[in-house]
Amino acid sequence: MDKLGSNPANRCPLTPLGFLERTATVYGDCPSVVYHNTVYTWAETQRRCLRLASGLCSLGISRRDVVSVLAPNIPAMYEMHFGVPMSGAVLNTINIRLDARTISVLLRHSGSKLVFCDILSLPLLHDAISLFPSSHNPPQIIPIEDPHEPNTPTHSYSLTYEKLLEMGNPEFKWIRPESEWDPMILNYTSGTTSAPKGVVHCHRGIFIVTVDSLTDWSVPKQSVYLWTLPMFHANGWSFPWGMAVMGGTNICLRRVEAAAVFDAINKHKVTHLCGAPVVLNMLSNTPESVRKPLPGPVQVLTAGAPPPAAVLHRTEALGFTVSHGYGLTETAGLTISCAWKGQWNRLPASERARLKSRQGVRTPSMATIDVIDGTTGQSVKRDGQTMGEIVLQGGCVMLGYLKDEKATKAAIRQDGWFYTGDVGVMHPDGYVELKDRSKDVIISGGENISSVEVESILYGHPMVNEAAVVARPDEFWGETPCAFVSLKEGVGSSKSPTEKDIIAWCREKMPHYMVPKTVVFKAELPKTSTGKIQKYVLRNQAKEMGPAKQKSRI
Repeated sequence: MDKLGSNPANRCPLTPLGFLERTATVYGDCPSVVYHNTVYTWAETQRRCLRLASGLCSLGISRRDVVSVLAPNIPAMYEMHFGVPMSGAVLNTINIRLDARTISVLLRHSGSKLVFCDILSLPLLHDAISLFPSSHNPPQIIPIEDPHEPNTPTHSYSLTYEKLLEMGNPEFKWIRPESEWDPMILNYTSGTTSAPKGVVHCHRGIFIVTVDSLTDWSVPKQSVYLWTLPMFHANGWSFPWGMAVMGGTNICLRRVEAAAVFDAINKHKVTHLCGAPVVLNMLSNTPESVRKPLPGPVQVLTAGAPPPAAVLHRTEALGFTVSHGYGLTETAGLTISCAWKGQWNRLPASERARLKSRQGVRTPSMATIDVIDGTTGQSVKRDGQTMGEIVLQGGCVMLGYLKDEKATKAAIRQDGWFYTGDVGVMHPDGYVELKDRSKDVIISGGENISSVEVESILYGHPMVNEAAVVARPDEFWGETPCAFVSLKEGVGSSKSPTEKDIIAWCREKMPHYMVPKTVVFKAELPKTSTGKIQKYVLRNQAKEMGPAKQKSRI
């Protein structure tokens, strides 16, 4: 046994790029990508990705060069997930909702050599590059055509995406990683609590999280997947590669709007889709006149923020089957999931929704997870109440932050844990529940208040569309919960609840110390480019309101 180990036959580096070759063999004549009236087969997608890799190499792109893309969920964006790393380069997907200044910073920090840009985002990209210092060479720009978008000519560019593919060789021998630890992906965090950081993932990590996600969600072969989750958001939680593994069909949507989503589900017989809770909220609040009946079971995977139980309940009432997980940009996908138990199906709907809103247990390929006390470094009590920081170990944890050794050491510590910065509890049954980002815990009169828990209850109000709770300074308590609320469409001014109405409603639903002492109504809550509510903006607004002057001791 001592002399046995790795050998030339078994030490092939793990990479998800090989999935495409296998699927083109097995499902070559089956639909791979659908966009409006354009339908590609898996054999065609493989050839297009090889042409892309070949074309990039002909432009001088080589191993470890960063190639960026600024595009929505269109076929080219899907092809980038294979074609760019097949050239040896590192793929960097950029959020199209970012402002020019941020995009400029990301392009310079990443050292991007080339940017593929959707035709509608070209003005944004040019504004970003105009902010480059004269000493910094700008990346080459290659626009991505879209015949379905009128009045968007590309004749001013000598090289476009489709022209590059025409130059490429469909028989190109793609460049395999020398090591499975070679970098493959560079993603930037959304910056909800700090400046964006460049997260680097290797081929091995992406391979593991892709197979893990398919297993945990029980995705069957030849599923029909609707792209409601942006591929620029943590690479669509690994499902560009995952759909290739299963020979599925990718239905691309440029714009995620309720009517378009229901139309696509009905037309293409969609079986699976992913989305943050904001997408579930959109679906569940869609007027009946816009909704269409589901053609069959539709599996929905949600993550990104703790989904309120009320939103889960409303979504499943429409016929969707919701699964819930947890992950970060730093884990390349979901690493904790609320594994469902059959006996829970016998519980009332409200209780099922409450259980499903928990983040859950580690996914199959994760080594271990825990919730630890930041002071002692020990596991917190499994009582569902004692809060600590969620920590992770597993093969899909990032290599580290690009050009940021200090931040890397702060997140990946000598004790072997990756520290998420998220506050949670461990329930007696071993299921983790996320309570807050560490900066969002409200400490009122010595009591720790989970803003997420208060928000979840507010979402149960029949007139509330969105809710976010932050700390407001308080002369007596130090700080107290301040709720920012948007109301559902169709709620007239005569029917609109007042601040006192919301507070009175909350007092019936939660301990009095948790009840918001201030309620602010807004037409819409501020959000990050990935659809997460910008609590730091609301925190600043709450501070600007000044300390609450409350004489009563609740």
